[in-house]
Amino acid sequence: MADQTHVLFVEDDDVIREATQLALERDGFAVTAMPDGLSGLEAFRSRRPDIALLDVMVPGLDGVSLCRRIRDESTVPVIMLSARADSIDVVLGLEAGADDYVTKPFDGAVLVARIRAVLRRFGHASGDRAESPASDDTGGVLTFGDLEVDTDGMEVRRAGQPVALTPTEMRLLLEFSSVPGTVLSRDRLLERVWDYGWGGDTRVVDVHVQRLRTKIGQDRIETVRGFGYKLKA
Repeated sequence: MADQTHVLFVEDDDVIREATQLALERDGFAVTAMPDGLSGLEAFRSRRPDIALLDVMVPGLDGVSLCRRIRDESTVPVIMLSARADSIDVVLGLEAGADDYVTKPFDGAVLVARIRAVLRRFGHASGDRAESPASDDTGGVLTFGDLEVDTDGMEVRRAGQPVALTPTEMRLLLEFSSVPGTVLSRDRLLERVWDYGWGGDTRVVDVHVQRLRTKIGQDRIETVRGFGYKLKA
């Protein structure tokens, strides 16, 4: 149906692919399931999904490379699926532009909850911010040196040039810019940006902070060892 959320699911294990597709469809999602990265990329381009679930180890074009290709073309949310929580593939997937990851084997209800959490924050990526930071700027534009954050237009400029951020990166920057100079813990960022009501992997935060630094300036966000991060006022 037209109002169904469309999920692209790329997984080479037939049993996992079919079982997960059925579970997602029972929860009301429309699912396009592909067995390899190349067919997954073709499916992504032919019918842009609302979210992509990519297994790291798939043939043809691995999940990390597929994530990079998708990120080159779109800001659609991406969740990586990895068989090992401590795998370097988790970090590689996040560095490639994934917004989150889920470790296999996973419970179907947990996967659905993570999907809905990602979709919820993407759906509100340009939504309200009840606790807007005080600023002398007009039009919701916050200025930090050569960095300008337009909280109304959801745009960022550095030295007058536009900076392309994913919705997750934008939410992360908005969280920092709402309280410049204040140290934010990783747990708070997981809760506020990733919508985690439970403990999450802080590597998700660390990798996204590093990605954000490369775009807005490496020295703009300071690491406060043992506590978290803060945006330099």
